[in-house]
Amino acid sequence: MRTPYIIGIRSVLVMILGILVVNISVPSWADDTQDARDIVTKAEITADSFRLDPNLYPEWRELLREAKAVLIMPQIIKGGLIIGGSGGSGVLLARDQKSGAWNGPAFYTIGGVSFGLLAGAQVAETIIVVRTERGLNRLLNTGAKLGADLSVTAGPVGAGVGAGNIIADLVVLSRSKGLYGGLSLEGSLIDVRDSLNRAYYGKSVSPSDILILGSVKRSKSDNLISAVKKLTQSK
Repeated sequence: MRTPYIIGIRSVLVMILGILVVNISVPSWADDTQDARDIVTKAEITADSFRLDPNLYPEWRELLREAKAVLIMPQIIKGGLIIGGSGGSGVLLARDQKSGAWNGPAFYTIGGVSFGLLAGAQVAETIIVVRTERGLNRLLNTGAKLGADLSVTAGPVGAGVGAGNIIADLVVLSRSKGLYGGLSLEGSLIDVRDSLNRAYYGKSVSPSDILILGSVKRSKSDNLISAVKKLTQSK
């Protein structure tokens, strides 16, 4: 006669086996594909919301018009949801210097963020303007540390601070709850999310393949590319 104890152990083992079977049967790239699609959709919304906001600083619009690339982070989260610090995921799009067309997106992550002038903020929408060839080339590699590998500054806030006076490789444009301010990325690490790039494009691709050569494209990116084009042409 089976004791309740043995029956209980067997039930637990069957449950564990069932969980393992489910986890094995669902490929990890399925989650990556959905994550990538969600980031693209949110990045499009962020690009449109910046462009349509009448309170966006004229200097910021000037910086966007001159951008060689833009890294859109729909949500940079301060603490809590990201253990040990702050950060988020987003997409990088680069402008072809000859045709003016935009290539991308390539998926990136950023970590170790200080909220600076956005003190008290928990979530910030951020667009990082890549102003220099050096900045773009460095981001094509894995693990660029801002302030060490690349110079970075917060976007100008207030009258009299011209975009032409900025010499940094990257300029951070950020807002939280509709309020614009400086988000400090000094010391943060920007890294390529290879798993999302692979899931989104269906094969292993490098940021250079996506952003410089333009050898891979997805029709699902058309709305995002259109939003970035409009954003970087707005006055």
